[in-house]
Amino acid sequence: MKSLVISVDLGEPDYAAHAEEFLMLARGAGAEVLEVLTVRRARPDAAGFIGSGKIDEAAALVKAVEAEVVLFDQPLSPAQQRNLERRLEVRVVDRVSLILDIFALRAKSHEGKLQVELAQLQHLSTRLTRMWTHLERQRGGIGVRGPGESQLETDRRLIGMRVRALRERLVRVQRQRLTQRRARARGQTLSVSLVGYTNAGKSTLFNALTRADTYAADQLFATLDTTTRRTWIEGAGQVVVSDTVGFIRDLPTTLIAAFRATLEETVHADLLLHVIDAASPQRDEQVAEVNKVLHEIGADGIRQILVYNKIDTAGYEPRVERDEHGTIARVFVSALQRSGLDGLRQAIAESAGMTGNDTVNEIIQSE
Repeated sequence: MKSLVISVDLGEPDYAAHAEEFLMLARGAGAEVLEVLTVRRARPDAAGFIGSGKIDEAAALVKAVEAEVVLFDQPLSPAQQRNLERRLEVRVVDRVSLILDIFALRAKSHEGKLQVELAQLQHLSTRLTRMWTHLERQRGGIGVRGPGESQLETDRRLIGMRVRALRERLVRVQRQRLTQRRARARGQTLSVSLVGYTNAGKSTLFNALTRADTYAADQLFATLDTTTRRTWIEGAGQVVVSDTVGFIRDLPTTLIAAFRATLEETVHADLLLHVIDAASPQRDEQVAEVNKVLHEIGADGIRQILVYNKIDTAGYEPRVERDEHGTIARVFVSALQRSGLDGLRQAIAESAGMTGNDTVNEIIQSE
């Protein structure tokens, strides 16, 4: 779809990375980016986020390039989105809506589709206000205002009913996962989850470790559904490895909540392999964003090993680094070239020996 991107620089030091990431999101959603309008502001404008003059400039640009949609790289309030659409005369998609659209495009499993629909409905429910203002223009029309208001209430009620139904179905999914975790705990099987920023190479590493064929691509959010495989690792025995959805900066709260069932594989893991794109200039910021989400879902207390992936691009050699206690803390690998994996397996085996039974007992005793 022919698109105009509006990129807003609010003076943050990592703006360039933020802008490039949004362009990757846009292209990942299938947008044909015709033009990028960069706007610098000290703070957002309450009515239209970018101010009246820039809105006029954007409107002229929309017509000049014949854009069909405007992609806005910041989250918009319902009022801001409505005002922009009125002035630009095309559909406006903000950052949250774009991420939700990509999730809807990529979700494959039944559970993933349920979670995406739940997040979309929760987002939509905040934007129903005054969606029927076109009826209010018909002043004097007998009965016009009443049906408009009742339709709005009907939409809210239907969305509320659907949200409750989705939550109930996801609760059943959580129970199924709990049963599976109990079975693994009784078998003393080490549970390992791959976490990391989106496009860090988690799925490629998952395939290399488990000899699976999970979809992997050089794009944001290539993986949305948790995939779990058993694999044998010398010194650790049977290990259950889970590949999870990638994180991203300013991940919408509704998405974190909706994907909690999937992320519970992370919360209840014995070990987290935090996969990092070693070649990314923003890797430190990305590590901080992942740790922020892990804290939000209650997984920040789980032992982590930092796995620096894509060393073939970054120019590093495969190696293992230990902390001051002699414990493996960082492993450098190339999942694509399958180099450094012996060091990673060694790190997992050592962690298996260090992992106590607290998590196992907690899972077995939980109701």
